[in-house]
Amino acid sequence: MADVTQTQVIPAPFIEAAGKTYLSDLASAVGGYKEADLSKIYGSQFVAGLDPLQLEAIKQQTAGIGAYKPYLAAAEAATGPEAYKAYMSPYQQDVIQQTLQEYDIQAQKGLPGIGARAAQMGAFGGARQGVQEAEYGSQSARNRAALQAQMLQQGFQQAQQAAAQQYGQQMGLATGVQSMLGKDVAGLSTLGAGVQAQKQAELLAEQQKLQAMLMQPITAAETYGGGVASMIAGYPGKSITEAVNRPGPSPVSTALGIGSTLAGIYGALR
Repeated sequence: MADVTQTQVIPAPFIEAAGKTYLSDLASAVGGYKEADLSKIYGSQFVAGLDPLQLEAIKQQTAGIGAYKPYLAAAEAATGPEAYKAYMSPYQQDVIQQTLQEYDIQAQKGLPGIGARAAQMGAFGGARQGVQEAEYGSQSARNRAALQAQMLQQGFQQAQQAAAQQYGQQMGLATGVQSMLGKDVAGLSTLGAGVQAQKQAELLAEQQKLQAMLMQPITAAETYGGGVASMIAGYPGKSITEAVNRPGPSPVSTALGIGSTLAGIYGALR
């Protein structure tokens, strides 16, 4: 055995006591965590659900899917080569018939004039009068047919225009319904999102408060440890020297050490 001395630097007694208190508090705080405590500050309870306004927006959007279809069907009915028939005026035939009757009356009034002119020329009842009356009748018939065709064409064009107008109106209604539905849904969604954001902020604040409460023992211990560390820096430790008995070298190790020394000297001489 050999006596040796060693020097240690130990902190002031009050600092050492404070350090032990810090370690004890920290161990107690860390060991106090439980899974049940963690479940109180983490989980779906801190996620804000959909606001009733958002739910209403989803409901209206779902119910409004395909709301344009009736208008689209009505618009499609106004297309096609036969679509105009549904828009023909129910009074057109009566108007045409009455107009042609009036035309026939006026046309008949022209025949006496042909006979009067033939009598003045001394050809009354002759072939010439007959030819003029036949030409007059043919021209009158052509004019009558042209008048009838003109009225039919006007009715057809008016029916086409009405069908086209119906198509445009129904397509406009289809677009308008979807547009108004979209605006309602967007408005409800925006308002609901604002309320949801406020609820989420409140839940986050509550979660942060619970986290701070759960972490309070560790936070307090760390704050206390920081104060202890600053005191250690401000109060130098005390140096002490003491004798320590250490076992001396064994005969074997001593022999090995001498042998190594001799071998080194021999090698140097050579």
